[in-house]
Amino acid sequence: MNRTDRLYALVEELRAVSPRPRSASWLARRFEVSTRTVERDIGALQASGVPIWAEPGRTGGYVVDRAHTLPPVNLTAGEAVAMAVALHRLGGTPFAAAAGAALRKLVAVMPAADVAEAHRLAGRVHLIGDGPATPVPAVVADAVTARRVLRLAYADRSGVVSSRDVEPLGYLGNPRHWYLLAWCRLRGELRCFRTDRMVSVTALSEVVTRELDPGDLDIPAQVVRPLSLV
Repeated sequence: MNRTDRLYALVEELRAVSPRPRSASWLARRFEVSTRTVERDIGALQASGVPIWAEPGRTGGYVVDRAHTLPPVNLTAGEAVAMAVALHRLGGTPFAAAAGAALRKLVAVMPAADVAEAHRLAGRVHLIGDGPATPVPAVVADAVTARRVLRLAYADRSGVVSSRDVEPLGYLGNPRHWYLLAWCRLRGELRCFRTDRMVSVTALSEVVTRELDPGDLDIPAQVVRPLSLV
C-alpha cells in the first residue's frame, strides 16, 4: 500500500471506530508499518486539517472527529446526478449493471443531506431514449439547481426570437436535444425550451417556488421516464 492510500485508510479506520481510539501500535500492525511511520502519517493528516487528536492513558490512542471528516469519495448532489445521466448512456451495453452498482456504492458513502439533495435534483431530470446530445448552458443548469427565474431570448422553429421570463422546473432529454421544462410567464403554461434555441440566458434573483408535476407533461407515460439514482 502506498502512502497516499494508507493516509486515506488511516482516516477511514479511525472513522469506523470513532469515538473509540486506536493506538499507534494497533495501527502499525494493521497497516504493516512501524509505529514511527504511523505517527508521521498522523502528523501529516493533522497538518492538512484532519481533526485527529491523541487521547492519553493505557487505553488511549488516536481519535478522529467523525462529524467533521468526509469519506475518500465525496460527491456533491450535482456530481451524483451527472454520473447518473452519464451512466444512462450505457443502457444496453455489457456494463449497464456494473455502472448501476458503481453509482449505488458512491451514493452510499455520501452524507445524508447530499443524498437527499441529489434525489431532489434527479427528480427534475427526465430522459427519453439513450440520452441527449446537445449541451445545456451552464447558466441554465445553475438556475435549475438554485431554483432561479431565467430571462430568455428564445428562437422558435421559424427563427423568430422572443423575450420571456420562465421558472425552471427541470429537464427533458431525448437522443438529440436537451429541453428546459419551465413555466412560461409569457404564455401562462408549462413549456419545453430547446437549449440550442436559446439565443441568450440571464439568471434573475427571484426564487422559483413552483414544482413540476410529471403528470403535466404532454407525453405518454410509457415513453418518458424519470432519472433514478437506484
